[in-house]
Amino acid sequence: MKVLGIESSCDECAVALVEDGSRILSNVVATQIPFHEAWNGVVPEIASRKHTEWIMQVAGEALERAGLGPDGIDGVAATSRPGLLGSLLVGLTFAKAFALSRGLPFIACDHMLAHLYAPRLACASDSELPPYPFIGLLVSGGHSIICKVEDFDRVTVLGTTIDDAVGEAFDKVAKFYGFGYPGGVYIDRLAQKGDSGAFCFPLPNLHKGSHEYDLSYSGLKTAVINQLEQFRVKKALDDESERANIAASFQKTAVDILLRSLFRAAVDTGLNTIVAGGGVAANSYLRSILASRKDFRCVFPPLELCGDNGAMIAGLGYQYLIRGETSPLSETASARVNGFKRKYP
Repeated sequence: MKVLGIESSCDECAVALVEDGSRILSNVVATQIPFHEAWNGVVPEIASRKHTEWIMQVAGEALERAGLGPDGIDGVAATSRPGLLGSLLVGLTFAKAFALSRGLPFIACDHMLAHLYAPRLACASDSELPPYPFIGLLVSGGHSIICKVEDFDRVTVLGTTIDDAVGEAFDKVAKFYGFGYPGGVYIDRLAQKGDSGAFCFPLPNLHKGSHEYDLSYSGLKTAVINQLEQFRVKKALDDESERANIAASFQKTAVDILLRSLFRAAVDTGLNTIVAGGGVAANSYLRSILASRKDFRCVFPPLELCGDNGAMIAGLGYQYLIRGETSPLSETASARVNGFKRKYP
């Protein structure tokens, strides 16, 4: 079964074709980074307009690269939640119209479940697939989630952010210091030249209520930003070594916050397989620390599947379609998913 996957939850206009939920026939991603760079962040209005302008061309390119025409497609999948509402509606509407015009089954997909599915697309054989259940780590600009995964669509959230997501913290710190956009990429590169012990930033203490696996990044973000006042006195901001030290120290603390809750959840559940997904899963420091843990099997998607892409949507959609599940054409978009963020305490 060949499934067309459409992803437009944020600023990536992405379309892919995947066969039988595992073989990527094409995977086209049109990035909008140059259009948002001036604001050091995604502008929702610009994002939705660019999706509207590009979706036909990107879909056509995906079909061409796969060597298929519309008649060669067996199903259509699209992201419906969570994300920027305007952006979601563009991809979702296109997918529904495509399915309706061709008489194809249609399935609406959860963007975060698709990120969890992405590592499975890189497995060459069934023996390489991480067996259920496992611990999932979903880290992106909008979400930081630690969960127990029992099937491709059965996920129990164990811990999540009570304020900023980890990727959001990366972007805001990078914006404040003028490191560049997207922030996660620039901080990762800059941190490799710095001393992660140069600055000591605090870890959150979520001591009220039942928050043993939850995460918080607002305190770290504030501490790093406030450091600039002292930093201006001691060193010039154009001192590359000190900029690198700030980046390395922030990155280490941000990842340590994740790993503290992640390993606690893994030990408490007795699960020794960890599967990561989302844009922050491309972070080199996070990948190296997890890879060094011999007591856990850590599975990452390849770098090209960490960010938003249509292949993960097509792969996840296939699983629903072979189970006989479809979505009505009345399905609409949702900016949020209940349980993916929590209040404190």
